[in-house]
Amino acid sequence: MKFLELFGRLKSVVIGMIHVKALPGTPLGCMKMSEITEEACREAAIYRDAGIDGVIIENMHDIPYSFSVGPEVVSCMTAVCTAVRRVCPSLPLGVQILSAANQQALAIALASGLDFIRAEGFVFSHVADEGLLNACAGDLLRYRKQIGADHIQVFTDIKKKHSSHALTSDVSIEETARAAEFFLSDGVIITGTATGVQANPRELRDVLKSVRIPVIVGSGVTCDNMEHYLDANGMIIGSHFKEGGHWANALEPEKVIKFMKKRRDLLK
Repeated sequence: MKFLELFGRLKSVVIGMIHVKALPGTPLGCMKMSEITEEACREAAIYRDAGIDGVIIENMHDIPYSFSVGPEVVSCMTAVCTAVRRVCPSLPLGVQILSAANQQALAIALASGLDFIRAEGFVFSHVADEGLLNACAGDLLRYRKQIGADHIQVFTDIKKKHSSHALTSDVSIEETARAAEFFLSDGVIITGTATGVQANPRELRDVLKSVRIPVIVGSGVTCDNMEHYLDANGMIIGSHFKEGGHWANALEPEKVIKFMKKRRDLLK
């Protein structure tokens, strides 16, 4: 399994999130690229030194998000990801480009030497806060083939956060997961309703029973509720590692160290 080859384990993989500062051209952009890159690399080093299993890099501060992601975002995120790869030469690294810029994420990952992307809108349509988002699996995986990036894994959100799923209210999360598996997803991601909101442990159990591909929890895991999610193949954690548990705040090294120690103790 590609997931095992990448992370060296099949369960309870911990992936830390780097929320890149607002990029040039976005409403909140106010920092030089050198400063943005330096901050991302500082956080990457914290994760690396705490013994985390992987890192994902995301342009979370580029609010409000747009489906029209410009070349400046792609070029700036490529620069950031390349710098983070130099800091973490052997750590599994991934990228997500908001909003739903999945082909751009693949291109950035290929250029930067990253290992995976997180993709929105892989199967079924939904209404996100940016607007209507349609499925992209066919176009995305054809693009991956065309650019020679088959080695880059595509982990896909299902029934994703910050979205309305009334359009597919007759399709369960298990059916959505099976559809993603059928459409060649490398792993599915389940979340709560918003960033930092706990995913439903029952949904995790149901999805794990429904598919043979990896299942990753993409929001709301903390030191206090970790026990509910250890059966997941992976856990993407950002907000919990920040000051006050808020995604926009500074990364706290002690929280990362404490989390990794507790996971080790629980898995003994």
